[in-house]
Amino acid sequence: MPQRETLIEFIRVGAYVKVSAVDPETLTEVSIVGQPSCGEYALEELAVRKLDYVLKKKGLRPSINDAGSAPGTA
Repeated sequence: MPQRETLIEFIRVGAYVKVSAVDPETLTEVSIVGQPSCGEYALEELAVRKLDYVLKKKGLRPSINDAGSAPGTA
């Protein structure tokens, strides 16, 4: 199964970082908020996992873990 593209955006909001993940095929967007000290990789992974959960719950996509791809890869 081909890997899906995911768009990631980081926005610093005061002492926190808002991370948005968007699936461009379904235009589904999710956001998380975390501490910058967590690191970009950890925040991105959490946002992608949340997007995966939402898409799977809506029945729009199989789980990213089912496809064997790593978070943040396109």
